[in-house]
Amino acid sequence: MCGIVAYVGSREAYPLILKGLKRLEYRGYDSSGIALLENAKLDIYKKKGKVSDLESELASKHLTATIGIGHTRWATHGEPNDVNAHPHYSNNRRLSIIHNGIIENYASIKQNLVTKGHKFLSDTDTEVLIHFIEDIQQETGGSLESAVKHALKEVVGAYAIVVMSLDHPGQLIAARKGSPLVIGIGEDEFFFASDATPIIEYTKDVVYLDDYEVAVISDGRLSIQNLDNTETIPYIQKLEMELETIEKGGYDHFMIKEIFEQPRSIADSMRGRLRADDAHLQLGGLANYLDKLAEADRIVIVGCGTSWHAGLVAEYLFEELARVNVEVEYASEFRYRNPVINEKDIVIAISQSGETADTLAAIELAKSKGATIFGVCNVVGSSIARATHAGAYTHAGPEIGVASTKAFTAQVTVLTLIAIATAKRKGTISEETYRQLLVELETIPAKVEKVFENANKIKEIAFIFTYARNFIYLGRGLNFPVALEGALKLKEISYIHAEGYPAAEMKHGPIALIDEDMPVVFLATKDGSYEKIVSNIQEVKARKGRVIAIVTEGDTLIPGMVDFVIEVPKVHELLTPLVSVIPLQLLSYYIAVMRGRNVDQPRNLAKSVTVE
Repeated sequence: MCGIVAYVGSREAYPLILKGLKRLEYRGYDSSGIALLENAKLDIYKKKGKVSDLESELASKHLTATIGIGHTRWATHGEPNDVNAHPHYSNNRRLSIIHNGIIENYASIKQNLVTKGHKFLSDTDTEVLIHFIEDIQQETGGSLESAVKHALKEVVGAYAIVVMSLDHPGQLIAARKGSPLVIGIGEDEFFFASDATPIIEYTKDVVYLDDYEVAVISDGRLSIQNLDNTETIPYIQKLEMELETIEKGGYDHFMIKEIFEQPRSIADSMRGRLRADDAHLQLGGLANYLDKLAEADRIVIVGCGTSWHAGLVAEYLFEELARVNVEVEYASEFRYRNPVINEKDIVIAISQSGETADTLAAIELAKSKGATIFGVCNVVGSSIARATHAGAYTHAGPEIGVASTKAFTAQVTVLTLIAIATAKRKGTISEETYRQLLVELETIPAKVEKVFENANKIKEIAFIFTYARNFIYLGRGLNFPVALEGALKLKEISYIHAEGYPAAEMKHGPIALIDEDMPVVFLATKDGSYEKIVSNIQEVKARKGRVIAIVTEGDTLIPGMVDFVIEVPKVHELLTPLVSVIPLQLLSYYIAVMRGRNVDQPRNLAKSVTVE
């Protein structure tokens, strides 16, 4: 979950790496640091806090190196402080390292190194790794590259690393297993980063390292080998993203920018796949697997956080439309439960980043059982995209805000397309229903745009509830996962405790919490559960709860019963989550801003969870 950047070439390394760290700060912001090699000196500068704190610390220094490595940290081993910040020196201070991941057996390695006289300054597993590499090199007398490979064969865990050596001033060595690493290739210069955002300003030619691969930049040349010294030919890809997509574009925060981008990101998720006028629906990445989907005995969906909520929406869609049994699993629990998986199962893995460690582990387990694995992710070339048999990109564009917004609606859109395509192939929906859903889907971007007309009203409601310490979100059917997502957004960025429940479950416990100080958000759009939701609202009002209701435009019943109403346009019942979630995202955002929270970088969270 940390962010790493490295550069070697003819440019000034410090400003380039610093800018890259700022772009990666959504991946970790407990501390940051930079190592530079210049004038036969290997110097490390690091600071607890934001990258801006490091920048202030170094403002008076004249740093002119053309090779360096940088890191922004999300703490795993050792508290966030200056000492535990990366980069780290080896024992003789001639090597330095940056690292994303966890070395699980670091304690036993460290104990052995201590007996050899190594002295450690930090509490991190990363410092142990660079000491280990140095120790191997000294004992074997071999090259640094061979020492890195030897060490990586011994360690247990996940890593993306870049190593720099005082003895090899033009060399960078990088490797990955389970954590992302991309190499940018320019004119006689090279860039390393956790994702492409620091690179696109300088080059669009990139290589994504695979697990167990080691990349060496030396004498202006890139070579890639695996840990057994087998050389591979770098596969150079072109980046599709544009620089402006990772800038705020005049918005105060990335989160609000990404909320307002959803009409476009939803449309982009459907672009080239859906044409309602001639009933065209085609998912190129799944074209050869539609029969497998149609014949599946069961679909198992795995994801974490917001992606799990998108999976819950998909459960309703697949069961309703394709009449297939669906189970939705937390990826973080899936492989520890010894799940029953067989060759006729389809597993759909959902991840915005395509790098979620728990989801990747679930994929590997399901593959070992013979299941067919589909991926739904946003980042082209990501680990999940490469680990699955087939899949579909969401094409939502970079999402920088830690709290996912457009990722959710893009995932739900793509999953809806897959469910409709499966049902059509299977023959479980009529031609009329098929055509109607395609027409309705094409209207969604405009209807999401219409929700934004209520932004000022939502802001006024947010001001009223800035004081709140707890929230309850209630919904039925397809709106139940939306209630969960709304509660997650609020607690992620405002630090208000919030819980989502099926509205019918309120009487089985949560109703005890209802009083005049408890805000209750109801997803109360007009659908098959409408009358039941009306009854649930009455039960809350009878106990003096303060109700915010998300209702269908033109509703005349519920507005007379509740304290606050936010309208959304009428949509097909199966597409409700795509519009009903938008007011909840805005409500969370405005409450968090009014409470003075850093909505793009909420405490203790990182965007991409690349460690278990």
